[in-house]
Amino acid sequence: MNLTPEKKGFKYWHLIVILLCVGWAAVWIYRTILTPIYPEIQAALNVASYAEIGLIASVYFFSYTGMQIPAGFLVDRFGSKAILVPGFGLFAIGALVIGSASSIMMVYAGSMLAGLGSGAYYGGAYSLSAKNIPTKNRTFANAIINSGSALGMAIGLIGSSALIKSVGMPWYIALYISAGIILVVALLFFLFIRNKRKAEEAAAAAALVTTSSSGQTANKAVSASTAKDESSKISMFSLRSVANYALYFATCYGYYMLVTWLPSFLEMERGFTGVAIGFSAALVAFASVPGALIFGRIVDRFRHRRIAFIVTLEFLAAATFIAIVLVPNAALLMVGLIVYGFVGKLAVDPMLISLVSERAPTEKVGRFLTTFNFFGMSSSVVAPFVTGLIADMFFTKVGGFYLACGLIVVCATFFLIVNIRSKAKEKAEQSAETL
Repeated sequence: MNLTPEKKGFKYWHLIVILLCVGWAAVWIYRTILTPIYPEIQAALNVASYAEIGLIASVYFFSYTGMQIPAGFLVDRFGSKAILVPGFGLFAIGALVIGSASSIMMVYAGSMLAGLGSGAYYGGAYSLSAKNIPTKNRTFANAIINSGSALGMAIGLIGSSALIKSVGMPWYIALYISAGIILVVALLFFLFIRNKRKAEEAAAAAALVTTSSSGQTANKAVSASTAKDESSKISMFSLRSVANYALYFATCYGYYMLVTWLPSFLEMERGFTGVAIGFSAALVAFASVPGALIFGRIVDRFRHRRIAFIVTLEFLAAATFIAIVLVPNAALLMVGLIVYGFVGKLAVDPMLISLVSERAPTEKVGRFLTTFNFFGMSSSVVAPFVTGLIADMFFTKVGGFYLACGLIVVCATFFLIVNIRSKAKEKAEQSAETL
């Protein structure tokens, strides 16, 4: 299907932002549609252990994480469209398997398929983002894309709570609805995303126009700048890259611990009931949209302060985990959730994604991003099970919040130290060159 809105001011990268935002919404509807109804699944499938229920999310994230690095290589080789469309098809099949499950093992099998299918999304999505969105707009555009996560999270939590807990529908209906949404998004990807050849032709044409309009002198300057930029790009496992991976691991650990177990924590330990469970948990999603957009716009304007913004937001997010478990009443707890949403993972994500993609060689953007996401999402495999294990051992999930806080503090400090040392080294090298 041929779209021609670019002539009227609507560019292809605008369409990419919209499609990827919708894609994240579909992913997160699935991810959060189960969490409010864990008690119903436990009852229907005769599961007694919190750890066994936590494994539903852990199996999904294990296969999702395992798909990251292979997906990065596939995206770089075949293009985003060739990976996104079949990936979402497999994703929908996984959701349908869970919806028809008669045992916890069948739920695990469906979770594994869903994880493999949706695991293709990150590399395909942010490779499209890095290759099509102008650098000056990238952090803000990535914030818009990531807001799809918040939208999907809100729909999944509130919709699942309303349909299953309030209306009384069977728990598996939520999975059938999720599968339908995933298939619709796969169709949108098929219709509107350019295949690899068309995308490369468009990029070459844009480069030719830029060269022609800039003149030979500008072209030489760009070539020199590009050569210098390429020489300064970090390797996939440099100390700075490792610091990025460590910080993202801690960020994701706290986020996925919260997403997986917050509804149960609110119901079992704070006395929330019905739709109030989903709505309260969705406060994180509601607050994350303005937070991501505001900080994304600020960081695009003050790029030299990006590291300081990231570290500050991480420490604030860590503090909210302590506040959530210590505050004495529901009103203050909800304030804590709102603050976390505003400064937490979804606010930091666009900054980290832009940081990684800008330092990666153009021909390896997909694998750099998926390696980064692999380490971050590794924590999502651990967090649901470990928090469930803590709940089984101590009859409370509070320890899971403390652990998440500690990880963020340690890894954010490491990230800050590495970047300060790297920046000092770069300045020293520049001073030596001038002498």
